[in-house]
Amino acid sequence: MEPQSAFDPSFTFAFQPIVDANAREVFSHEALIRGLSNEPAYRILGQVRADRLLAFDQKARVEAIGLAARLGIDSRLNLNFIPQSLHSRTSILTTLEAADRFHLPIDRLILEVTEGAVIDDQAQFAEVINEYRGLGLKVAIDDFGAGYSGLNLLTDFQPDQIKLDMKLVRGIEHHGPRQAIVHAIDQVCRDLGIDVIAEGVETVEEYAWLTNAGVRLFQGYLFAKPAFESFPPVHYPENG
Repeated sequence: MEPQSAFDPSFTFAFQPIVDANAREVFSHEALIRGLSNEPAYRILGQVRADRLLAFDQKARVEAIGLAARLGIDSRLNLNFIPQSLHSRTSILTTLEAADRFHLPIDRLILEVTEGAVIDDQAQFAEVINEYRGLGLKVAIDDFGAGYSGLNLLTDFQPDQIKLDMKLVRGIEHHGPRQAIVHAIDQVCRDLGIDVIAEGVETVEEYAWLTNAGVRLFQGYLFAKPAFESFPPVHYPENG
């Protein structure tokens, strides 16, 4: 990797797969920031000054693309970003340039933003992101269902993917209200052509309920934990 800025902490990445349980294959890998000794993301991000956050966010995506390419990624790649990056043409262009430099097709890049980060100005967010989607980038809304915008967000903006908040997923086989909410989200997303990913799946029981509800894309410890600077092997459980 290129030398880090003197203002920023050194970092690298772990990768966690998102799997298609029906096809039993890896759909994508999410790049997760780690310290050079595998320190968690919050420790690294907590060292970034507020006035450096945009530059750090930009650099992180470039570094993630480079590492994924060197590891021989053959799936899609999910990259986290902050909404401010969308208003910086340089920030997005550096992501596209990195994809070109490392021979990673743009249509295999998926930019992730949390639901809560979009709430303030949904219409403006939709206008800007749709411009970049026209270049081939895909977009995912992370932690969907964690905030108060929920399905209202989809009236202004239809992402390519939504990732169900893990609080909805946890113990869903025993929780009727969560089941009803997930059914509603899944139906709306089907109607709009949006892929639904169940995030944070840890038990066979959670997996079985979600599978029976029609969810096919999963991310969580049941399948694979994040692997430091590598792509982990995937375990596909039987539908319990």
